[in-house]
Amino acid sequence: MPQNVNDDCPIARAMAVLGERWSMLILREAMQGRSRFSDFRAELGIAPDILSSRLSALVAAGVLEVVDYQEPGDRRRHRYQLTAAGHDAGTVLVALGQWGRRHLPSATDSGLRFVETATSRTVSAVLRRRDGTVVDPADVVLVPRPR
Repeated sequence: MPQNVNDDCPIARAMAVLGERWSMLILREAMQGRSRFSDFRAELGIAPDILSSRLSALVAAGVLEVVDYQEPGDRRRHRYQLTAAGHDAGTVLVALGQWGRRHLPSATDSGLRFVETATSRTVSAVLRRRDGTVVDPADVVLVPRPR
């Protein structure tokens, strides 16, 4: 299990699992439907030992799960599927993508967009109060829990 996963701060715990660069990129690829080691490696250009380590860490943290499969006439292999926690991390990816597109624009933007499966309509991450009202991020601060 990654270091700091038992930290009191939920942000520190999340960063212990998701904060490593390759972890987020692996999740990005998984959200696009990639599931095999060879697919992740080909898309990311990541060294096999690092990919193996990151996949193991994401599985140990419950973000991905290993599913065995076997092509006809081939040996049994593993593929990796997003768990419920992995799908929930999609919210973080949506927010990171929005932030990157807005604050780090690029002439060579990949064009990747997050869309709702049923409608193919683009989605975005927003902050909302419990009553549903959208809140501007500039109007939000982080405070300690009342004792």
